[in-house]
Amino acid sequence: MSEKKSQISYCPQTMEVEVQQEWEDNNTFKACEDTSREKYYCLSMFPYPSGQLHMGHVRNYTIGDVIARYQRMQGKNVLQPMGWDAFGLPAENAAIQNNVPPAEWTYRNIDYMRTQLKRLGFGYDWQRELATCDPDYYRWEQWMFTRLFEKGLVYKKTSPVNWCPHDKTVLANEQVINERCWRCDTVVERKEIPQWFMKITAYADELLADLDNMTGWPEQVRTMQRNWIGRSVGVEVEFEIADQSSCLTVFTTRPDTLMGVTYVAVAAEHPLALQAAQNNIELADFIEECRHITTAEAELETMEKKGVPTGMTAFHPVTGASIPIWTANFVLMSYGTGAVMAVPAHDQRDHDFACQHQLPIRQVIYPADASPVNINKAAYTGPGMLQESGEFDGLTSAQACEAIAEFLESHQKGRRRVNYRLRDWGVSRQRYWGAPIPIINCVKCGSVPVPDEDLPVVLPESVRVDGSGSPLKSMPEFFKTSCPRCHEPAERETDTFDTFMESSWYFARYTCADNNEKMLDERAAYWLPVDYYIGGIEHAILHLLYARFYHLLMRDAGLVSSNKPFERLLTQGMVLKDGAKMSKSKGNTVDPQALIDRYGADTVRLFVMFAAPPEQSLEWSDSGVEGAYRFIRRIWQFSQGHMGALTTLNNSKAEIGGMQLDPEYMTYRREIHIALQQANHDFEKLQFNTVVSAGMKILNTLEKIPCKGSDKTATADMATKLIAEGLSILLRLLAPIAPHVTHVLWRELSYGPEIISSNWPVPDPEALIRDSIELVIQVNGKLRGKINLPANASREVIEAAALQDTNVLKHIADAEIKKVVVVPGRLVNIVAV
Repeated sequence: MSEKKSQISYCPQTMEVEVQQEWEDNNTFKACEDTSREKYYCLSMFPYPSGQLHMGHVRNYTIGDVIARYQRMQGKNVLQPMGWDAFGLPAENAAIQNNVPPAEWTYRNIDYMRTQLKRLGFGYDWQRELATCDPDYYRWEQWMFTRLFEKGLVYKKTSPVNWCPHDKTVLANEQVINERCWRCDTVVERKEIPQWFMKITAYADELLADLDNMTGWPEQVRTMQRNWIGRSVGVEVEFEIADQSSCLTVFTTRPDTLMGVTYVAVAAEHPLALQAAQNNIELADFIEECRHITTAEAELETMEKKGVPTGMTAFHPVTGASIPIWTANFVLMSYGTGAVMAVPAHDQRDHDFACQHQLPIRQVIYPADASPVNINKAAYTGPGMLQESGEFDGLTSAQACEAIAEFLESHQKGRRRVNYRLRDWGVSRQRYWGAPIPIINCVKCGSVPVPDEDLPVVLPESVRVDGSGSPLKSMPEFFKTSCPRCHEPAERETDTFDTFMESSWYFARYTCADNNEKMLDERAAYWLPVDYYIGGIEHAILHLLYARFYHLLMRDAGLVSSNKPFERLLTQGMVLKDGAKMSKSKGNTVDPQALIDRYGADTVRLFVMFAAPPEQSLEWSDSGVEGAYRFIRRIWQFSQGHMGALTTLNNSKAEIGGMQLDPEYMTYRREIHIALQQANHDFEKLQFNTVVSAGMKILNTLEKIPCKGSDKTATADMATKLIAEGLSILLRLLAPIAPHVTHVLWRELSYGPEIISSNWPVPDPEALIRDSIELVIQVNGKLRGKINLPANASREVIEAAALQDTNVLKHIADAEIKKVVVVPGRLVNIVAV
């Protein structure tokens, strides 16, 4: 059966480049709107153009490309775009190191990384490519900001922030690690500066409620977002202050513990602390120390609890007892009211602080089952029964929460309140390489949005940065302007947008990236929401939450019609080597380009899909890459070995359907279709590793098919047709994963012009039918024999055959048969006593 002529060797380096050029010349992956077809929008999170791809990129984008190609072969109208998250501080830092403008550095990296992505064979619609540093992109972001300004959804206020004195920019809490900047390792300060904010809190309830309907997202991500939004129901309590006309307001979710308050604590930036520090050197020094403490909650939980008394006194709202007011480093001005009521007996943080500073600990909640509690060792944080609580004694915690809330409201000393952990989104960044905020600051008119006709506010690109703050602040040609309202001299805002702004709506812009007249058009309604979004779990909170928020803003502006940006979400695992995440600092990185040059893109793609399921971490294996290469080469060699016969057969359009197969060939065909059936099931679950395994099983079966006779006998024809069918299934099954070699072989074997446009294979039900089956025989639950019977054998025939088995009869012996249980297709269990 094998061809006698010499075979063409497998040379992916040449073949893959030729295929990629063909795809580009033919616009194979250009997406067009077609309302007669079911759309499928597959999107992988776009990369920051750092200069070169790493294996995390390769895995992420291969997963997305496999999904997109699979859906296209299902007959869907697929959109898969690519772009660049190009703004941000890393480009500034790299530009400083290389003494070039950030724009030049960024565009150079984009060009190189685009070439790398194309070399991996990803099926992107490159005509929709965008870069967030392009004025044609951020123009619409600026336009949207001015609309939100007019609606009162953005505002400017002075706010305490994490400030990096080295990079001279604000850091998010998550960017502060051990009180240091995540990029330059400089000690972070707390600083009050004017900031622009977007009112994400106005959408807190909707963002929280929508999570219940986002069933296509991993539960872990939804839980993380619920916790981040942090809706809590509680009570605001007013504490009167000695010698002050105002009250100190605190929020608590445990009003049942109010009678156990022994001190209150305020943030270092709280007005009471600042007032007291005027005559208290120790407190003033402590406040200065707190300026260098992170505002990240995770850090606050573990760091040493420090504090200084203010010398001020508050009065308990129920008993009127005097309570000392302290300044503490674990209280943040940006959370709640900047003050907390401390109940050491029932909150462990308050307990630790009280023990350290010898403050009273007063227990007022006792376990309902009267179990002993040693309050001196640790706080009792659970619910229970109230004691030592005056008129509230004997109430359960739930009853006391209502009763105390009612008391405070009736005495005008508090009110029920719903609070959120979520805070408004600070979008100002004091750096250069970002989209300018479209606001003009006028002494007379205040903050004035830039008129539409003056958008975009273009960021000057021929600028070198030296790390001493934003050069925009020293460029009068940029910031000097006139007020659009009064036409008097004014200044542009020199802050730029947080880069999360650009990444919060790029998915929508892909749908109509060529529209220069509108932010979005009717094509957004066709493509959105994204059907599958792929990216790392590290984006579970900020990026994904901001994208959901921005999508709701666009919805309310009439730009989109859906309530969510992404229908389904896949968070892929990390790529590890020697048990650790790949990183340059650890010296355990693998260069994707070197692998492509040696083995080809198909090998790299197949390995990363076969090594682990997408959600799990992938452990790098050099031998695994070698194995992937050998498997592809086996497919190539097998196909070349049968090229002549299969080409002739396929050109004749002969099919295997209706052909009578010998039992041996029926077995081979059944193995192929069983593997296909399992692979199709696994494809829907995105278990690509077992899809590759199914492909290996099919190839093993194809290689076993014998050729009985060298002449044109019926048996030889039977084998050729079976191989033709099996190989067509194998190539299509692997086409999304190894698209180049399958593309070439599909055409060379005359199956058709383009495998990407072929129909996805489905198992033939007749091929799955077994003529005979093997059944296990058990006696009292223990394996005692096996029998082979016709697949359609009746229960009576199965039972009779089982009872005639020699080994079974030996184990039954003289016992009485009480019952015979037949599980069709699986086993027979004989109960004998």
